[in-house]
Amino acid sequence: MTTVTLTEFRSHASGMLTRVEHGETLVVLRHGRPIAEVSPVAGEGDRLPSWKKPALRLTAKGAALSSAVREERNR
Repeated sequence: MTTVTLTEFRSHASGMLTRVEHGETLVVLRHGRPIAEVSPVAGEGDRLPSWKKPALRLTAKGAALSSAVREERNR
């Protein structure tokens, strides 16, 4: 992890972002205090859109809902 001043980051933003693309993490300082951490994103293959992620499976003990509905209809 490398620390850089905000002024340095603004002056050399393109070069700094290239370093981040290559896997380096930067901490940006303003008046000697950290204000931001710039790090590479997860690999494109690791990130899936939410609609492609497996859904949460809910289970409950007891009779299935379909059985309860059929039973209620028969009454």
